Amino acid sequence: MRSLTFFALCNAVGASAAFAQPASAGQWTAYGHDALGSRYSPLAQITRQNVAQLAVAWTYRTGEASTHTQQPTKFEATPLMVDGTLYLSTPFGRVIALDPTTGAERWTFDAHPDRGGDWGDFANRGVSTWADPRAPQGAPCRRRIYLGTIDARIIALDAKTGAICRGFGANGTVSLRHGLRNSPYYSEEYELTSPPAVINGTIVTGSSVADNTRTNAASGEVRAYDARTGALRWSWDPVPRDSTDAAYATWRGAMAHTTGAANAWSVIAADSARDLVFVPTGSASPDYYGGERAGDNRYANSIVALRASTGKVVWHFQLVHHDLWDYDVASPPALVTIVHDGTPVDVVLQAGKTGQLYVLDRATGKPIYPVEERAVPASDIYGERASPTQPFNTVLPPLSPQGLPLDSVWGINSADREECLAQIRPLRNDGVFTPPSLRGTLASPSNIGGAHWGGLAYDPAHHIAVIPVNRLAAFIQLIRLDQLDTLEAKQNSSRLDDQYTRMHGTPYVMRRRILKASSGLPCTPPPFGALVAIDLTTGKRAWEVPLGDPSTMKPEYAPMAPLHLGTPNLGGPIATAGGVVFIGATMDHVLRAFDVETGRELWKGPLPAGARATPMTYQVTPGGKQFVVVAVGGSEDWGKGDYVVAFALPERAR
Repeated sequence: MRSLTFFALCNAVGASAAFAQPASAGQWTAYGHDALGSRYSPLAQITRQNVAQLAVAWTYRTGEASTHTQQPTKFEATPLMVDGTLYLSTPFGRVIALDPTTGAERWTFDAHPDRGGDWGDFANRGVSTWADPRAPQGAPCRRRIYLGTIDARIIALDAKTGAICRGFGANGTVSLRHGLRNSPYYSEEYELTSPPAVINGTIVTGSSVADNTRTNAASGEVRAYDARTGALRWSWDPVPRDSTDAAYATWRGAMAHTTGAANAWSVIAADSARDLVFVPTGSASPDYYGGERAGDNRYANSIVALRASTGKVVWHFQLVHHDLWDYDVASPPALVTIVHDGTPVDVVLQAGKTGQLYVLDRATGKPIYPVEERAVPASDIYGERASPTQPFNTVLPPLSPQGLPLDSVWGINSADREECLAQIRPLRNDGVFTPPSLRGTLASPSNIGGAHWGGLAYDPAHHIAVIPVNRLAAFIQLIRLDQLDTLEAKQNSSRLDDQYTRMHGTPYVMRRRILKASSGLPCTPPPFGALVAIDLTTGKRAWEVPLGDPSTMKPEYAPMAPLHLGTPNLGGPIATAGGVVFIGATMDHVLRAFDVETGRELWKGPLPAGARATPMTYQVTPGGKQFVVVAVGGSEDWGKGDYVVAFALPERAR
């Protein structure tokens, strides 16, 4: 999925506890620490008292920063550390194995995808791993690393050597392009950007489908493959094709059941004890017009619990009915245990671009904190029927503003504010979930959140969920094909950073941009990015702090430091038993540490570029040094880079 950027928009988580941990406690075995995805590490060598002494332990460079591509690449990988080796992947289809203590390279593998393709989201968020219980110790491919490539392949590699596991799929590779209901119209329409989930000898994967191109875009099947052989075990389509499916009737119209996308491009969580995978799905195609897919479009924009052994739906909860705003469920689900009314409850935490955090019973999908359907604005587009209601929490507070009334429009000075007001006054602005319109609509939150793909971290000791959010508003307009002035569109695209997309199969072109003044600063009140903590015992906001500091990015922004503006952010947090939350994500070149109980910033470590990735932490041996590692080089206005940076405490501080 292609997202907007800030300066294209705006200028365009005691050592004694660590010693007590078993060896496995120091590993980071999946994108979200483990298959459950809580992003919580039990390591506690780094604490709130000593985190300020963190220093760079080593730096590794992939060598890819200068490679030319049609679209900017996004180094969003969260490495794994398992069996004494660090594994990471790059947007260019490479897997790199490093010594986790020194950062020295052990081996590399290159999948050789098409680097010249116009990939809409040229990103890779990491690899997955599995140990074959049938293989003897030391056998080739007993421990495997699974790489998902931008051209939609899954490749199995031997973890020790990087050699291809030839018995997997076709000579080590499974192609996700085979067997789709709607085949990709062009190669770059269908990608793989997130690592598959691994559960009970099965790998489960979604896909990334290009946004907003046509009504019958490439289909978004979720599929499971045998982790050893690569044989297909099951396939589940979020656009139901069976008339006996309970959600079938929520897709109405002659073309509804040929609709594409609704794909799961984010990270899937897995609960092996329950034989469940939890799939976050996206928008049905196209994003901004649903006239050809009437109804709620159930399973799209949802968290769906599937039986891992069969692919059958166990339950689903829809975050957005009949999406018209590109409100994908982008944030990975987190499977955690909270204490509710004095009783431990296994739940799914699911944050959304709408700025809502849902807490759902893991077995049934029923909200633990109440959710109600509230009336929202109707569409005034011919042929469009927006959902009359949308789901809102009644106890948990919103994570980000729900709309932008005129009296809240912001500017760094009176000229900026007037410029913003001039853009916003003519727009349809009826609050959150105002549908796209011909005259132009203000959408708040914007298509990059609220909560975004960075997801959340949960600290079970303090019962706190920490979520990064964006606080930006967008302009969205539908333009009739017969009224599109091509020359004006080109001028607007250059002058206002507008995006124009022809939605094939509809009579409209979509136009959108983040609302900002010519100074480059948004029209929304600061902070433009924030870190929000929710106490899941009480359901109340524990704290909220601005995230990022634009005053360090450009000399002209230096006087703005006291305003605590924050920056847009993409990337997630982690939490540790030391009471520390770590997050990069921001456009300034910094990795930050916060106190999980108060939100006080404890430390910030300078980085060679922006970290548009989620960090991780590990310990190679019990009682050994605890490292915090982050991939650096987020693309576009996060800054180019190909760095992996490891931080650790000096010996005297441990």
